Amino acid sequence: MKQVLKTTIAILATAACWALVMPVQAQDSPQSLRGAEVAAVDQAPAEKKYIGGKPGGQAKVARTFRDQPPIIPHAVENYDEITLEQNQCLSCHGADVFEKKKAPKIGDSHFLDRDGKKLATASPQRHNCLQCHVPQVDTPPLVENSFKGDIADSPVVGNKN
Repeated sequence: MKQVLKTTIAILATAACWALVMPVQAQDSPQSLRGAEVAAVDQAPAEKKYIGGKPGGQAKVARTFRDQPPIIPHAVENYDEITLEQNQCLSCHGADVFEKKKAPKIGDSHFLDRDGKKLATASPQRHNCLQCHVPQVDTPPLVENSFKGDIADSPVVGNKN
């Protein structure tokens, strides 16, 4: 009989705790950054235009930390897809044409293989430029950010990719 009484009291105490906790949990439900319910289907954001227009008309974007890949200062909307056979970025930034096109040359690290040996042409590992180098859009940040880079006040970092 004592055991049944102890079990009953334990069950009632547990139920009372849940009754008190449930309203608190409902108030503290997670909020999404987009303002919609977390379980709601995400709506695609409005398409943003890239900052910058035709290549060559913009200043280089200063880097905010050491070894940061340079940011693309021009639009890339009308560029062909990068494929195994073709990379339109190299038509201006390739080692053989960058001076004539007055464009920055791809970094020296792009000419190294995985073992660190220097290659005559850009490494196939570095063929997909948009993996690291990104164009910019003018949009507010999703979250508050107070990041201060270690080289933000210095001039644009040279060709040290």
